Amino acid sequence: MSCQEVLEFWWLLPTCLALLGYGRSLAGVTRAQRAVWVKARIVAVGQPAHGASKRPGIPVTIAFQDPVTGQEFTLPNAGRHGDVIQEAWVGREFEVRYPPGQPLRFAVVLDVAGEKNGRGGPDCAVILLLIGLVIHATVRWGYPWALLGFGALLTALAARSRDIRMVSARNALLASAVAVPASVVAVTTDVYADDEAGDIVNHAPVVTFTTREGTHVTVLSREHIPDPGRSLHRALTMHYAPTDPSVCTPDRAADRRSGARSVAFVAALLLTGVAAVVVGAVGLA
Repeated sequence: MSCQEVLEFWWLLPTCLALLGYGRSLAGVTRAQRAVWVKARIVAVGQPAHGASKRPGIPVTIAFQDPVTGQEFTLPNAGRHGDVIQEAWVGREFEVRYPPGQPLRFAVVLDVAGEKNGRGGPDCAVILLLIGLVIHATVRWGYPWALLGFGALLTALAARSRDIRMVSARNALLASAVAVPASVVAVTTDVYADDEAGDIVNHAPVVTFTTREGTHVTVLSREHIPDPGRSLHRALTMHYAPTDPSVCTPDRAADRRSGARSVAFVAALLLTGVAAVVVGAVGLA
């Protein structure tokens, strides 16, 4: 069998990986399914140093109990264990996971949707398989199949997007937002090299505010603060959702515009996908 003939069976690799991954998920033996999942809470909140990088997020100390031994662990986390924490207050709860018997290897998981079933890997393999099949069909049968295939993929991507639901939920929470005084206590700095534009400097202010219930909240604010590089010690007004202080913004109008842009992008993907499918179908007719 020639090399070209062997390449004709490229689809076997992602198909086998997907089937293997789904099989492991059904058997309950993926790493996420074998991990210990527990509720953790923040017991102490630090502050990023002025001029430091924003990548580690807000340094915190978390506490959780191992359900097997009953032992309580109080451990520091500065961005090295799972998801980065950008909104922190003493008492905030979220889930952590770790290999059985190894709580020191914990990982913070702020969004558990799709994490516990262990299907992330096989889902990626399916996406790669579908993209490969579309490219394969395009090479063999021409552009109408490219329009049909990529149009269908864009339509499915837009239909499955969580952005619209997340924007709607955020707007609903901020509809009853409470406004309180806030202050910029530090400004993080990150420098990115760009061969064409030179160094790009990115600043993210660290904002603190106290809710009406007396909870002291620290937020790594990445947007909606003008001239962030010069915002140290600036007084702000922070709008936060009473039921969830992590949903907050210093500029409600800008926050709504940002959400509207996300919705418009998803809508554009959907319309582009549908249009491509229609044009591809007409080309095959």
